[in-house]
Amino acid sequence: FMKKILSNVMDSEAHEKRPPILTSSKQDISPHITNDGEMKHYLCGCCAAFNNVAITYPIQKVLFRQQLYGIQTRDAILQLRRDGFRNLYRGILPPLMQKTTTLSLMFGLYEDLSCLLHKHVSAPEFATRGVAAVLAGTTEAIFTPLERVQTLLQDHKHHDKFTNTCQAFKALKCYGIGEYYRGLVPILFRNGLSNVLFFGLRGPIKEHLPTATTPSAHFVNDFISGGLLGAMLGFLIFPINVVKTRMQSQIGGEFQSFPKVFQKIWLERDRKLINLFRGAHLNYHRSLISWGIINATYGFLLKVI
Repeated sequence: FMKKILSNVMDSEAHEKRPPILTSSKQDISPHITNDGEMKHYLCGCCAAFNNVAITYPIQKVLFRQQLYGIQTRDAILQLRRDGFRNLYRGILPPLMQKTTTLSLMFGLYEDLSCLLHKHVSAPEFATRGVAAVLAGTTEAIFTPLERVQTLLQDHKHHDKFTNTCQAFKALKCYGIGEYYRGLVPILFRNGLSNVLFFGLRGPIKEHLPTATTPSAHFVNDFISGGLLGAMLGFLIFPINVVKTRMQSQIGGEFQSFPKVFQKIWLERDRKLINLFRGAHLNYHRSLISWGIINATYGFLLKVI
């Protein structure tokens, strides 16, 4: 009888010593690994955006002049030449702040929301990823004021009103918070549509490219897939950006609806679709380079960090 009692006591002590130690150690380590992985997507998106803006900003400025005034590429370049090299990178701070922030959210939130929806929603993966892409794009729109100020600083008609980002923000303050969010509707529509197509088609396009066996080949494939997709989306949403630019170039006055501004531009450009896409060829090449840089840099940093 005593032997049986001693045997039970020894077994219970052994049982108490083993499992709790192993279980607690695994639970402590796994959350740290998950958090590092989550933050990586935000950091890589931010660095990819910085790299892109620094390289492609002069091209974006030529494109902006064409969208706003409907002029030829040559005339837009001549405008920038008259403005001088000193003003070439004028207005770069808002897009630098906006792009690094929004692309960080775009990649980071997309990954986080995709995982969250996949765990808690019983729906096909393509549906949860599509919803995650739209939600990420909607969140990006919080930073519309940066895009708004960038538009004003790039428009030579406002050069005499303010010379830097702070002055532009102060100039809008007296009109109320709504003035910072002019053009919000086209931005929401643009972000949602482009995010769904970008994240949905990025993988399939890369799969159809030659198989990459080296890091440099992966970098090239990421550049090609991102560039082709970005160029296609840039062309598709070009009219939306034309309307958005016109809406955001105005300071004060009536808040006109998207259809009303579109109709006004349509009449100004002789009701010709080709005139509405004036500057689209340059936007195609800019998007090809920009999204190639973004996608390749993001993919590279994701492996390195």
